[in-house]
Amino acid sequence: MLGAGPAGLTAGYVLARNQRPVVVFESGDQVGGLARTVVRDGYRFDLGGHRFFTKSGEVQRLWHEVLDDELLVRERLSRIYWRGRFIDYPLRLTDVMRKVGSVELARCAGSYAVALARRGGRRGAGVTFEDWVCDRFGRRLFELFFKSYTEKVWGVPTTQLSADWAAQRIRTLSFSRVVRAALLHDGADVRSLIEQFYYPRFGPGQMWEAMATKTVAAGGQVRLGAHVSRIELEQGRVAAIHAAGERVAVDNVISSLALRDVVALADPPPPAAVRRAAAGLRYRDFLTVALIVRGEDLFPDNWIYVHDPGVRVGRIQNFRAWSPEMVPDPQRTCVGLEYFCFEGDDLWNARDDELVARATRELDAIGLAPAERVQTGHVVRVAKAYPIYDADYDARVTTIRGWLAGIANLQQIGRNGLHRYNNSDHSMLTALRAVDNACADTAHDLWAVNADAEYHEEAAPRVQPYRVAPVTPALGAGDDELAVAGQSIA
Repeated sequence: MLGAGPAGLTAGYVLARNQRPVVVFESGDQVGGLARTVVRDGYRFDLGGHRFFTKSGEVQRLWHEVLDDELLVRERLSRIYWRGRFIDYPLRLTDVMRKVGSVELARCAGSYAVALARRGGRRGAGVTFEDWVCDRFGRRLFELFFKSYTEKVWGVPTTQLSADWAAQRIRTLSFSRVVRAALLHDGADVRSLIEQFYYPRFGPGQMWEAMATKTVAAGGQVRLGAHVSRIELEQGRVAAIHAAGERVAVDNVISSLALRDVVALADPPPPAAVRRAAAGLRYRDFLTVALIVRGEDLFPDNWIYVHDPGVRVGRIQNFRAWSPEMVPDPQRTCVGLEYFCFEGDDLWNARDDELVARATRELDAIGLAPAERVQTGHVVRVAKAYPIYDADYDARVTTIRGWLAGIANLQQIGRNGLHRYNNSDHSMLTALRAVDNACADTAHDLWAVNADAEYHEEAAPRVQPYRVAPVTPALGAGDDELAVAGQSIA
């Protein structure tokens, strides 16, 4: 196993639980990847805020098998900061009308009517993200709510993002459904629209740390600080992995390493066309500034999306709202300001104290806390956090897939391993199917997991805490259809 994020650890854990010899190589000093929980001075914070919510019974059973009573059930509360106003999300009609205004809403409705007439029954046929959203929602709504935030997240114009990303993340969302949801949210049955999710008591990293511990207890190995330096190929197979100065012969390899890195590590190197394709794949990097603020909670939300282009922060997490155990001092609050960046740009290269100062100013500018209440801050950078769906990504991935198909015992899983913007449960499903392929002689197409998944914020069955019997050791396919409620634009 290459990589100890949610995908890699899931594969390693299931293999070890089924008495299969497994070694998990992780270059970092902590498991969990982007979903790890960082601890500084007793304060715990996430890198992105990770909800545990799925309609896959197979994944949910695995979560309970690993943590069970340590999984809290949380009510979702989030808002959008837009033009100096905080708008409830999911939307409520009275709240939207009061803060956006009836005139602006009328303009959005008119723009949508124009888009509807133009497409003549077509839906979401655009080539770019901008085309796709304008075709589905109208240009006015796109310019008000989609454009600035999307460009803040991805760092490129919306005309350079592929429509594939919109189709994956917000495929079933439409203007009419947004309106219906806002109307219903103001009705009597509000509870049906309140999303619930699981959250580990000590943060999402608790899940992956427990999974790593159970993997080792079952006879597997999890090697931290083991940077993979070479993937040795021989006669259409991976013969060995070179990591931390050691050569390890292998029978099968399941990798969650970024596609770009796998191509670069292959020895002998793949054809020039494959190397060019890999070099062209792009990733959005990410950093979190966790601020320790004097006083009680600044706001009740789990998180706030920041659409305002006047500040560079993209999202703000309130860690006590996720779990009280995240903040050790009841007289202090810990909030995480998330910045999307490129490795090597001004944000990425800024000193930690400069980033803490920026985050402090922007928290004040938004009106959430005066700067003088900020006690200290901590910065964590994450490279290759999000694969970018630019105009050429699909052709590049197709070229790399063709080369990978010729390596019989190598499978790619997870978000970066497939260059697909998966949530952690989808990443876990790719791992489970890869284990099936390696050990049960199945032929699951890992690239198809989440290819048509529904990603939108809508009513879903309420999460129920429960105890389950251990999952029966089995390497066959699950019997659950995948349909996951995911995030909004981020």
